[in-house]
Amino acid sequence: MAHPLRSLVEDDSRYLKSFQLFLDSSSEHKCMQDFIHGSLPEILASIGEGKSQLNVIGVGSGAGEVDLEILNQLHLKHPTLTVDNEVVEPSSQQLHNYKVLVSQKRDLEYIKFTWNKMTATEFEEHWKEKKMTKKADFIHMIQMLYYVKDPEATISFFQSLLNKNGKLLIILVSGKSGWGKLWKTYRTQLSNNEISQCVTTGDIAGLLDSKGVHYQSYELPSQFDITDCFKAGDEKGELLLDFLTEVLDFSKTASPELKTGVLDLLRHPDCSVVSDGRVVFNNYLEVLVIGPKP
Repeated sequence: MAHPLRSLVEDDSRYLKSFQLFLDSSSEHKCMQDFIHGSLPEILASIGEGKSQLNVIGVGSGAGEVDLEILNQLHLKHPTLTVDNEVVEPSSQQLHNYKVLVSQKRDLEYIKFTWNKMTATEFEEHWKEKKMTKKADFIHMIQMLYYVKDPEATISFFQSLLNKNGKLLIILVSGKSGWGKLWKTYRTQLSNNEISQCVTTGDIAGLLDSKGVHYQSYELPSQFDITDCFKAGDEKGELLLDFLTEVLDFSKTASPELKTGVLDLLRHPDCSVVSDGRVVFNNYLEVLVIGPKP
């Protein structure tokens, strides 16, 4: 009998290694930076009205590079306001990396950092236990809804924390991306039922539409070079395959049929284009921006 596939997030060290390789092989952070410098300032413009301090929550903040870009744009829009920044991140290593990054930056004295080494679910439980009444002006959840059991409930909780003019920003892979096709085809074989890995903005938009929740959306074109995945025994390729499937040691633990099927689909025109001998995966992201509950 085949052993059940284990989730990549069970091995924090391998997850971080594969994630870094993904960042090095893709335009993920570039497309986010383009959005942060292009469309985000307009989104942030309305949140500081009549305030002396802005409350921000970063959910799944990772090593903080994207967070600090966002906070910089917030400061440019509202230069006289201080910022109370709650960082929510379960990885000790990533939280450490974030703190190191902050220590190396100048001109962050306008920000008060509160470090929460916990998951989004643990943060919600902690918030409710403490009976916190603080409201947030801006909450961002970037590439993290894959790691919660109930994305709808998580969104609903954080939306409930928004101030009158507050904004909740969600970034996930687009339903039209190669990820969307991969997950639609192999969701049952790859997905860990404990967490909701196989979720796209298409799924979230469907949930919001069904509840009549208004949102703005922005598409972020992005590419991911997955050529090494097709080199048998290549360490980098195996790490990237782990990241693509969210399965720990996918090449070694998946059945031959599943491995062949996944590799064939990754090369398929629905997921990738082949250019100059490189296999380039459609890594399109989408941003959804939601206002406070009525």
